[in-house]
Amino acid sequence: MPFSPDYLSSFCGFLCALCDSVVSLFPMNDLRCDHQSRADLDRLQADGVRALLADIVPGNAFYARKFAGLSLARIRFEDLPFTTRAELTAAQVATPPHGGLISEPFARFTRMHQTSGTSGRPLRWYDTPQSWSVLLDTWSELFRLIGIRADDRLFFPFSFGPFLGFWSAFEAAQRSGGLCLPGGGMSSTARLRFLLDNAVTVVFCTPSYALHLSEVALREGIDLAASDVRALVVAGEPGGNIPATRARIEAGWGARVFDHNGMTETGPLGIECADTPGSLTLLESVCVPEVIDPITGRAVLPGAEGELVVTTFRRTACPLIRYRTGDLVRPVPSSRALCTLEGGLRSRVDDMVVVRGNNLHPGVLQDILHRFAEVAEYRVEIDETGALTEVRLHVEPAAGIEPAALLSRIDRTIQDELLFRVEVRAAPPGSLPRAEMKARRWVRKSAHEQST
Repeated sequence: MPFSPDYLSSFCGFLCALCDSVVSLFPMNDLRCDHQSRADLDRLQADGVRALLADIVPGNAFYARKFAGLSLARIRFEDLPFTTRAELTAAQVATPPHGGLISEPFARFTRMHQTSGTSGRPLRWYDTPQSWSVLLDTWSELFRLIGIRADDRLFFPFSFGPFLGFWSAFEAAQRSGGLCLPGGGMSSTARLRFLLDNAVTVVFCTPSYALHLSEVALREGIDLAASDVRALVVAGEPGGNIPATRARIEAGWGARVFDHNGMTETGPLGIECADTPGSLTLLESVCVPEVIDPITGRAVLPGAEGELVVTTFRRTACPLIRYRTGDLVRPVPSSRALCTLEGGLRSRVDDMVVVRGNNLHPGVLQDILHRFAEVAEYRVEIDETGALTEVRLHVEPAAGIEPAALLSRIDRTIQDELLFRVEVRAAPPGSLPRAEMKARRWVRKSAHEQST
């Protein structure tokens, strides 16, 4: 017996009402936070931290031990001790493989990624299907903030090794309907040809590798600016928000650069929104950000530089509470209620060098050097073996550039802007390494003959 129109109309109304009630309980966009008030975000974060401390910490061997003796129901969040990378590494050395950093039985974990090891011993990080889904949801929201479309063709030219890299971005883009193109196991020239053949519109890589690909394209006679690429999402190192580096990438590609920040330990955290160039916006629906004085541990005022500290209250299978990232940032007021970092990740706390009483950050020197189109690559040697720290700058000129005149101009610019001199030397063409992932341009030599 066929259904009457009135019955169908009534049944459809019932289904709509049911769907509305389900959506109210499980909102599709529950990670969206750019439309929420500061009070709403504060409540969301307070509830997340409260649940983390009450439900997750007791089953997490690392934090249960770290917080032993504290009354978690009464203590203020800002009075909880910080978590450091050294603590996490020591825990995994003492009780491998996971170090008790997990909050669920180990058999439930289905993914492991590890840090790149550029700042010491690699740190392993584990995810359950649920916690991995949080990372995918986070990336989906970041895609929305930068205007990624379902018809985009997204290229990931990295090796897909054990480091987190853009693994979660790849899967999130795949889930959102975009065509995802992996670029592992290919030479840079092959990747450029692949990019052109497949009409790629968005590229994900480090700032250093974006520069290297544009250098290779120039050498191979490939006009990247004429390609279909309209955006590059860069991460893994400072650079996307260093003005000269950014300008150089955008000029080489003829495309917009979007800076992104995240870590293997934290997952994706923030993005440079389409309407706020030159900054990073942190997704506060997945983390609680703080910015502290690296020495005193106290919160800095808006506009002051400090170290970024994060608490991940959604990735609870392997959570972080008040984790010192080591990234130097500058929080500034914004039209959004979200935490906005002017200039993105400015440098690393442990990268700063004192040269004859002056603080020298890698990003400052990088900004100067990338203003010179004649500089193909560079490397900085920090020699701390003597009584005074010495800085030697090795500059590789671009093809056909006479070194002496270039070095003289660089030397003069550094003196004018930084008010001290560094030794500037020419490096032979092609002698300095190009990095697919994080560039290692800052090499230190201590009295113990250790370099990082």
